[in-house]
Amino acid sequence: MGDVFHKDCPAREVLGHLAGRWTILVLTALLAEPRRYHELRMVVEGISDKSLAATLRSLQQDGLVHRQVGTGQPPSVTYSVTELGRGAAAALDPLLQWIRANAAEITARHEK
Repeated sequence: MGDVFHKDCPAREVLGHLAGRWTILVLTALLAEPRRYHELRMVVEGISDKSLAATLRSLQQDGLVHRQVGTGQPPSVTYSVTELGRGAAAALDPLLQWIRANAAEITARHEK
């Protein structure tokens, strides 16, 4: 796997993608069920079109999210989590749970 502390370790690029501001939220939203773009915008409140498009593109390029284009007019596009993405989401879930449990305490420290 390599040493993630080394500047040329390929794991650093993946870490950068997974540590993105919106990545955990988008991946978790898709873990619940496949969703269309506008559904993701509603579920992940506050994300801009630009950020959602970039996050989905990155997740798709990494093989964590699948993009399915339908045959209708206009074509419907549905995003879903791949098996690789399920593994990433499972690994990130404890972090998300910790954040949920401690967010109030941490943000309160910033208000002092």
